[in-house]
Amino acid sequence: MRILSVKSATLAPDFSTRTMSLKVTPMSLAPIRLKKDQDRRLRFGHCWIYSNEVDTQATPMQGFEAGQPVDIFTHQQKWVGSGYVNPHSLISARLVSRDSEHPLSESLIVHRLNIALALRQRFYAAPYYRLAFGESDGLPGLVVDRYGDNLVVQITTAGMERLKAEILAALHKVLKPAAVLFRNDSSMRELEGLELYTEIAGDHYPEVLDVQEQGCSFQVPAQAGQKTGWFYDQAFNRGRIAPYVAGARVLDVFSYVGAWGVQAAARGAQQVVCVDASQAALDAVANNAGLNGVAGRVQVQRGDAFEVMRELRAARERFDVVMVDPPAFIKRRKDIKEGELAYRRVNQMALQLLSRDGILVSSSCSHHLSHDAFLKLAQQAGRHTDRSLQLLEQGYQSPDHPIHPAMPETAYLKTFYFRSLPAF
Repeated sequence: MRILSVKSATLAPDFSTRTMSLKVTPMSLAPIRLKKDQDRRLRFGHCWIYSNEVDTQATPMQGFEAGQPVDIFTHQQKWVGSGYVNPHSLISARLVSRDSEHPLSESLIVHRLNIALALRQRFYAAPYYRLAFGESDGLPGLVVDRYGDNLVVQITTAGMERLKAEILAALHKVLKPAAVLFRNDSSMRELEGLELYTEIAGDHYPEVLDVQEQGCSFQVPAQAGQKTGWFYDQAFNRGRIAPYVAGARVLDVFSYVGAWGVQAAARGAQQVVCVDASQAALDAVANNAGLNGVAGRVQVQRGDAFEVMRELRAARERFDVVMVDPPAFIKRRKDIKEGELAYRRVNQMALQLLSRDGILVSSSCSHHLSHDAFLKLAQQAGRHTDRSLQLLEQGYQSPDHPIHPAMPETAYLKTFYFRSLPAF
């Protein structure tokens, strides 16, 4: 698909002087106009436009197709940038480019991917990372994870779905991957009115994906794994665990394929128990423990995390380190109250399984739960269990998941390292 750029010899580089008529010409994109003062967030760097911010009298949304490229104008008819629209979504439009000569196209995707690649190559010695992180890399609606020569791509918006062929071509230009898998089965696509599917781009794709992290080797199922297969966002946080786990008895709750637990064993843990509800995930834990020569020190226990922790407490089991890395308990604002109770409960149960001078490594990937709110919940859990907590370290998402300063939605991961002591 070819997207025509906006041409204007009168455009000046300063935003305040960039003016353009809403009149559509053969060389311009369809326009959408914002309500008065609704461009403020965009000027500060945000790229989302909500449905109640569009002046539907001037630019009725019914006339747009989902994913259609558009030019975005202020109420005063100043050009803000270009992007794409979805009249059926709460987020009605996403701004992609602030350069009128370079709207969203294959060439812009190539450029943004090269910029993203340069960052990853600065921090990662081996090609195992998230290559593109949506809005933070100037590619809203696109996630790309790299597993050596193989890529897993996830598209979550109609605008990016419309450019699927261009995305694939851009990835081949930048990386020349051996295989590409589209994991377009995220529930986020339903908000955009998109179908859910998984698709191999090409003739083949490996059944398992190899991962290298912190000197350890892992294998994850390519098409049956959670999300895009591996949680790269925790890589740097997992790299911190060595001084906490050496010689320790460790409990890894919500273990998935053992990224935390297997690395704990590789860093000298005496015993690791990995807990997950999925037998397939626990089979992968056992396989990954074998790959790293620690099978004898890694055990698995299948079941609901809360039920298993309750059973372990009843059996008076104690651990030197408990790691809890649950799925997002708060996916929407309306889930906040219930989700906060779940986070408090999981931390409380984890603390009840710790030895007197134990370590709790607790994570939240809910962006609706702030850093301070999460810390408060952990403190409440500590007081309820007659424990005093010392916060030793705190981590966020790894640099392959960069945070967009104007978009708090991109800052979601919090990991705290607590020392748990008898109350004082």
